[in-house]
Amino acid sequence: MQLVLMRHGKSDWDASYGPDHDRPLADRGVRSARLMGRLLSSVDQAPDLVITSSAVRAHRTAILAAEAGAWDCEVITEGSIYGAGPRSVLDTVSRRAGSAQRVLVVGHEPTWSNLVHELVGARVEMKTASVAGVGLMIDEWASLADASGWLDYLLHPRMFSFLPH
Repeated sequence: MQLVLMRHGKSDWDASYGPDHDRPLADRGVRSARLMGRLLSSVDQAPDLVITSSAVRAHRTAILAAEAGAWDCEVITEGSIYGAGPRSVLDTVSRRAGSAQRVLVVGHEPTWSNLVHELVGARVEMKTASVAGVGLMIDEWASLADASGWLDYLLHPRMFSFLPH
């Protein structure tokens, strides 16, 4: 099984918005979300299920990536991911993942870097719109809380700046 963690795209700090939860994506964040969606599909890493934070910037990242990558999967909005720590995210995934083999979760820092560290023992920096694919040694999502795994890949949009947006 594989857990794919995607940090939301670059947000627009200059936009008018209320609470942090409502901060939108910047144009660069929109482009990066689309790029990463297409990229994951092009290397046969499209998810079977997407779970996203309810924050505007994360939800929009999930939708844009799914549309650009033509992912044939459900996108679930989960309010508990916003502000959650690594353990809470794992609990949410194990509750919601069902029979999916590859689950992509869109969320926030510092949780994403900390979660990768917990699962694989390596420190990574999850920049905006980065995607970390974590292979897991489990047969069912119910075992996720005690899982360990390995880092299959860590991708950042700037690695692919030569590709058309």
